[in-house]
Amino acid sequence: MKLKKPTDDASGDFETVLVLQGGGSLGAYECGVYKTLQKHKIKFDIVAGTSIGGINAAIITAGKDDNPAKNLEEFWLTLAERTTPSFLSEEIRAFLSSMQASIYGNPKAFAPIWFTPTLLNFFSLPYLYDITPLKNTLKEYTDFGKLKDPKNPRLIVTSTDIQSGKSCIFDSRRNTIDAEHVIASAGYPFYGISWTQIDNRYLWDGTLLSNTPLTEVIDASPRQDKKVYIVNLFPHRQDEIPKNMIESWHRARDIMHTDKTDHTVRMSRVISRQLALIKEMHDIIESSNLNKDKEKFSLLELEYHRLACERGAIIRQIIRITRKEDVHFLFEDADFSIATIKQLIRNGEVDAENALAGKDKTANAKISSHKKDTKY
Repeated sequence: MKLKKPTDDASGDFETVLVLQGGGSLGAYECGVYKTLQKHKIKFDIVAGTSIGGINAAIITAGKDDNPAKNLEEFWLTLAERTTPSFLSEEIRAFLSSMQASIYGNPKAFAPIWFTPTLLNFFSLPYLYDITPLKNTLKEYTDFGKLKDPKNPRLIVTSTDIQSGKSCIFDSRRNTIDAEHVIASAGYPFYGISWTQIDNRYLWDGTLLSNTPLTEVIDASPRQDKKVYIVNLFPHRQDEIPKNMIESWHRARDIMHTDKTDHTVRMSRVISRQLALIKEMHDIIESSNLNKDKEKFSLLELEYHRLACERGAIIRQIIRITRKEDVHFLFEDADFSIATIKQLIRNGEVDAENALAGKDKTANAKISSHKKDTKY
């Protein structure tokens, strides 16, 4: 019997996916990108993110009202601090705002635990900032009950299990997700942000394993073709060589967190060719009366179904929207000054418009034709 490729329960010819990276205050750029995508009436079947990208994804998929872009912008303007003067240069503003955040925290995002007796033994502290304020702020802009509606976009957020060192994935199709699960993806230990305990698991930021959770999307929905939008907060290329240690750390951080999905796509092409070969071999065996050993052939048939049918979709297109960077400052992702947040939102809007219009030649990548010959 010929095996037909089963259809996923998602509607349409393909799923439209938005993948959002982590990057602290740089997440305001993702807000601007999404404003443009919503303006162009692009609707998503899956929104995936990690760290601040997971928080943005939660507001997009589970916003309290029916205007996710408005919700998201209001959230970011709430996080913005208004103490740092807006007239200062971008570099000075970033330095002052990040220093203020490191000392005083951000009342809507994270609170320092400085003034405690344990401060006398600084290195006994497992973290320096409590992330509870961010959880409370997130609750103001979300209604997680919306995720139960099958017509609602699917939310996927990733975090890292401290003890096992493995990825922990929360998927609204399979899990009940609330603010606690989303916040679990945002505990970045290098900035001293607290972990989150869910059941018996202690969870850190998902960026420790991957800052672009495309593979997690593929694994979550392996049978449906996809058109993917990726927002890249960390530039691939920087022409200038670092001039000092701070710039070296900054560039290394960019490289660690930038989009690395090219490897995933290359591997999907290799796997697709292998699946095509397996299918041809299966059809030859099935049609040539070589299946005299019924038991062995039924096992082969089952394994063929798992390999070739249950993972039989293609990535049709990836559109990358990448933040440009004029000033290289190590703690730019801790700059919550109102001027910077507004500028990031504007930059995201403009870059997304350019990507959709085809003006950014690096943004639009056709991964395959619509023929079923490049499966993942």
